[in-house]
Amino acid sequence: MESLGELITQLQSPQLRRRTEELTARLMNEPLVRELRERHPELQKEQLIRDMAKLYHYINDSRHCMNCPGLEQCPNDFQGHYTKITVEDHGLGPQVVDRQIPCQKQLQFEHESSVKKRIHSFYIDERALQQGYDEVEILSKDGARVPAVSQVFRYINETKASGLQPRGLYLEGHFGTGKTFLMCYLLHELAKEGYSGVIVYMPEFVEDLKSMLQDSQKLKDTTEMMKQADLLIFDDIGAENLSPWVRDHVMGSILNYRMNRKPTFYTSNYSLDALEKHLSFTSKDGEEAHKGQRLMDRIAPFVEVVSVNGTNKRGKRQQL
Repeated sequence: MESLGELITQLQSPQLRRRTEELTARLMNEPLVRELRERHPELQKEQLIRDMAKLYHYINDSRHCMNCPGLEQCPNDFQGHYTKITVEDHGLGPQVVDRQIPCQKQLQFEHESSVKKRIHSFYIDERALQQGYDEVEILSKDGARVPAVSQVFRYINETKASGLQPRGLYLEGHFGTGKTFLMCYLLHELAKEGYSGVIVYMPEFVEDLKSMLQDSQKLKDTTEMMKQADLLIFDDIGAENLSPWVRDHVMGSILNYRMNRKPTFYTSNYSLDALEKHLSFTSKDGEEAHKGQRLMDRIAPFVEVVSVNGTNKRGKRQQL
């Protein structure tokens, strides 16, 4: 295929030729082209004219990027990318080479997309997982929960430094103190480090499990995902309406697999002792203390308890 420059030089019309000469002169006077010629004096003017299309995109993309309207409104031909010009010699003399390079906004978007793909949520408000996080604001939002926030921060930093920890966290506290938000923050921060995670809102998950009885493959896939995830969070455990099957065969199977392998995390309005009483009772069989204790044997030894104090922030504009 002939280059734009070669086509232009073949034009016979004097009027078109004058117009071409004006465009060429204007292009040669562009600061970016002058800079390119200063860096590569070996480039001849005729060669640059043959590569006018490359230079045109280079200049246009650079102008767009200087006044970037944002990734979604990117006016460049290849959204989120800009034209980069290099001069290379592969034995045929200096050649102008153009490449499409992702900009910083595109790289950030790709990074955030890869983080989101590592996180699976069941019945959790996606906004809690997708919004930006400000560590200073999280720490200063409520002085009463500073000790809890500090423990979560420390856990994240230890995992970043030395890998998955043998124990998870058990966040206990009153309604609306930010337990779920802190776990979403932990999940997001560690997903950026390459860890996969699952977060499950227990009351709705337990109800949905009933329908999975009719879909054995979906049940198998769901429980397998929860077993294999690097990080698993059971949100609001203790608020669900348990059945013996959910407690003994689903929860028991998942936790039995994960203990001594991968950390599991919990948020709850119950203390560990109160949770054991809850797990001992099902709507079908009533109280079965030994079964509740058996499940707690797979929870309590494998968590560090974090007491989350503070005021109820539910209903406020920012639920931190």
